[in-house]
Amino acid sequence: MLLTAIFYHVDDFCKEIKKHLVERNRTKHVGRPASMSTSEILTIIIYYHHSKAKTFKDYYKIYILGIYRSAFYKPVSYNRFVELIGENLCFIAMFSLAQNASATGIGFIDSTPISVCHNRRIHSHKTLKGIAMRGKSSMGWFFGFKLHFVINHIGEITGFTITPGNVDDRNLSVIKQMTKNLFGKLFGDRGYISRNLFEWLFEKGIQIITRLKKDMNNKLMSLMDKILLRKRGLIESVGNILKNVLNLEHSRHRSVKGFFSNIFSCIAAYAFHTTKPSLNINKNDLICAATE
Repeated sequence: MLLTAIFYHVDDFCKEIKKHLVERNRTKHVGRPASMSTSEILTIIIYYHHSKAKTFKDYYKIYILGIYRSAFYKPVSYNRFVELIGENLCFIAMFSLAQNASATGIGFIDSTPISVCHNRRIHSHKTLKGIAMRGKSSMGWFFGFKLHFVINHIGEITGFTITPGNVDDRNLSVIKQMTKNLFGKLFGDRGYISRNLFEWLFEKGIQIITRLKKDMNNKLMSLMDKILLRKRGLIESVGNILKNVLNLEHSRHRSVKGFFSNIFSCIAAYAFHTTKPSLNINKNDLICAATE
């Protein structure tokens, strides 16, 4: 059962994290301990993205306080659980980062906009005012944030970062965060064409490959690189799963902590998604494609 699998991984993670926290800070806990453990809280938040519920309130009341009530020791009320989400935001973020997969030598890079409201309601939006920014994607203008992420050839997320909507995809500080452990070749769209970016990645042992603009001179490219560049839609399929299957984007956020917990938990939930889009490449072809 997926709920049990998520709890198993989350509980191991929380035990390891709390072990380090206890070693660093040996002061006694003040006040009454929470009736729900951190593992249960994170499991509930992550499993929401695999449920069929469209709102977290309906999900919590129907699934957690109803169908799966016996799976948890002492489930709290919905209002109290919303407070617990904010208190455990750091654990949600750390767990989502811990789910980053290993690089395989072939990577795909892209960004997807995360709108927080309709463009007509930008001036009246208050929840994320001063944090969200206007940006432009291939689908037009939006108000919100960008999720920048990198995947390997089997559809696993190897790195991600969240920025305001007006941050350029070629921002070096953003790229540095996502490519710490990458090697081999990285495929992207024309939005990643930049000499400085190419040179910086090349020094790290990463070759970024993009399609050329109409006014650029054509350059020789190996047949394997041409084939893999045509498969760049793989990362767009991952973005589609995050948005349309796992509810990455919606306009019902009532707090900053609630917004970011939804983003981090969605990325963590993707790690448990069973049908990730992938390329069927054997090990020998993978090594040749990454090193040639």
